[in-house]
Amino acid sequence: MSTSPSPPPSDSAPASLSIDTGVCIGAGQCALLSPDVFTQDDDGFGTVLPGRETEDGTLVREAARACPVQAITLGERPRTP
Repeated sequence: MSTSPSPPPSDSAPASLSIDTGVCIGAGQCALLSPDVFTQDDDGFGTVLPGRETEDGTLVREAARACPVQAITLGERPRTP
């Protein structure tokens, strides 16, 4: 039985997740890909759900990549040993 090696640990951890409201065009890809973290406001623009500003994960990163105007920022901070 063989197992795949784990990816090397990252040197940084997410510190914040945000959407630049001046850039967002309301495409909704973030809310579609990661509805536990993102939603759309009454005007259709993306927002991060309260308490989810430090979320990380495959779907959050995919949502950031899928944003057609790159309005999602994943802030990072150095990890402490």
